[in-house]
Amino acid sequence: VQVVESGGGLVQAGGSLRLSCNSSGNIYQIYFVGWYRQAPGQQRNLVARILDDDSTNYVDSVKGRFTISRDNAKNTVYLQMNSLKPDDTAVYYCYVKLIDPTATAPQEYWGQGTQVTVSS
Repeated sequence: VQVVESGGGLVQAGGSLRLSCNSSGNIYQIYFVGWYRQAPGQQRNLVARILDDDSTNYVDSVKGRFTISRDNAKNTVYLQMNSLKPDDTAVYYCYVKLIDPTATAPQEYWGQGTQVTVSS
């Protein structure tokens, strides 16, 4: 299984970006996807998550600005980020928990990360 993020970049404050997290390989079911971010010198923290029932949760600092969604046919989860602030600058990582039909237990994967930089 591979997990690949894309969509990061440099944007001015107030702008928008959409991140994508695509999973490929032996996948029976993806039941948890989380977007995390890590700024320099800081811990990696959960920003938003979506479950297989499409329920979502967000950290308070992004509520009303970020939206997580999924396209099951494409095994892709998106993070739409609006009204971006300099404090949103970080490397954004996708974390996926899924059922691999060839494995005996649920599998967990991290993507390689994508840089988001918001200039003031």
